[in-house]
Amino acid sequence: MTVSRNALRKWEKVRVYALGLPGATEEHPWGETVAKVNKKVFVFLGVGDGGHPLGVTVKLKDETAHAHALACPGAAPAGYGLGASGWVGVPLEPRGAPSAELLCDWVEESYRTIAPKRLAAELDAR
Repeated sequence: MTVSRNALRKWEKVRVYALGLPGATEEHPWGETVAKVNKKVFVFLGVGDGGHPLGVTVKLKDETAHAHALACPGAAPAGYGLGASGWVGVPLEPRGAPSAELLCDWVEESYRTIAPKRLAAELDAR
């Protein structure tokens, strides 16, 4: 499976943005790239081996953002029961996929949902 340069650029922007948030760390459980805060995942960045389409999975509590994310081409509630608690998987490849800026907004919302209040406050102070 070949990955478009545009999707790869978006993925890298989102990854860099996520890891720049206060207290964020990168880990690779199950061979997948994730960003965590306080030992909890706030964004799944997928498997970077080229065997799967590039995408991100974020937790969106805001109903408008959640509905917008689900309306993206190929987007779906996350598997393993995570969709029931607001997690949405958004592919980066399809025509009409969200911009890196919008994806970063969603990553920030997901981060704020998971991060301790003091780290979210640190982000507000920036």
